[in-house]
Amino acid sequence: MRHFKYLAVVLGFLLSFSLANAEEVKKDEPKQEDKVTGSVSAGIYSRYIFRGYELSSGSFVIQPSVTVSYKGFSVNYWGNIDANERQTQSFVPDRPGRKSFNESDLTLSYTYPIDKLSLTGGYIYYGTKYADETEEVFLSASYDIISKPTLTIYRDISAYPGTYINLAFSHSFSVYKDITLDLAASFGYFKGDDSYWRTYDSSTGDYTGKKYSAFHDGKLQAGFTIPVMKNVTVQPVVQYWFPLSNKAKRVVDGSSYNHNGHLDDTWVAGIGITFSF
Repeated sequence: MRHFKYLAVVLGFLLSFSLANAEEVKKDEPKQEDKVTGSVSAGIYSRYIFRGYELSSGSFVIQPSVTVSYKGFSVNYWGNIDANERQTQSFVPDRPGRKSFNESDLTLSYTYPIDKLSLTGGYIYYGTKYADETEEVFLSASYDIISKPTLTIYRDISAYPGTYINLAFSHSFSVYKDITLDLAASFGYFKGDDSYWRTYDSSTGDYTGKKYSAFHDGKLQAGFTIPVMKNVTVQPVVQYWFPLSNKAKRVVDGSSYNHNGHLDDTWVAGIGITFSF
C-alpha cells in the first residue's frame, strides 16, 4: 500500500500542476492537439547498460517499448529480454545461462511547455527480477536550443534510496533527404543515502565504509534515424559508456568499491525500429 500512496501523491501533484497552469496559457498560443499520440518500438542491442552498470554480458538483449501520450500526459512501458543471462559485477541472473524477460518498467509523466523550455515530472516503477523492485520520482527541465540541454533529477523512494542527477545533450543533423545523424552525450552524478550504498572498506573486508557518492557515468552516442515507410523509422546506434571518476571505477582488494559494482569502459551497438502514431 505504501507504494500506491507514493504513486497517488505523484499523480495528484502532476494533475494539480497541469490544472493550475492551464488558466495561464495565453489565448494566442496554440493548444496541445486534442488526440492520442504515441509509439511502439523494439531494439536489439549487444548488451544492457543502465547508468553505467553492466546488466548483461556475452549475449544480446531485446528491448520493447510502448508510449502513449495525451495533452502532456504520457505512459510508457519498457522491457528487457536477455538472450542468455550471465553474471557481471553489477548483475546476478535470475535464470543463469538461459533466456529471461528480466525487467518490466512503467513510467508515468506530465510535460508542461513554456516557450522553448519543457518541464517534466513523473514516476517510474522498476519491475526487475534480478534485483529488488523499486520506484523513483523525477523532475526534468529541457531547453529547445542547439544541443537541447536537459537536466533530470531522479530520487529512489523505495528499495535503494539515493539521488541520481543526469545532464544530457543531443542534436540531429540532416544528412540525406529525411535521414538524420543523431549525436548525444550524457553525464551522471549519484549520491546514495541508504546503508546499501556503503562502500568497501579493506580494514573490515566488507561494505562498511562511507556511503557512495561520485561523478558516476558518462555516455557518448551516435546513430542514424532512417525513415523506411510512413510513420516507421529504423535507428542503428553505437554507444560508449565510461566512468566519470576514480570512485566510479575503483576496485579494492578485488571487490568493487561501490556495492552495486564498478564501472568499465563499455561499447554497445544495436538497432531499433519505431512505429509512431
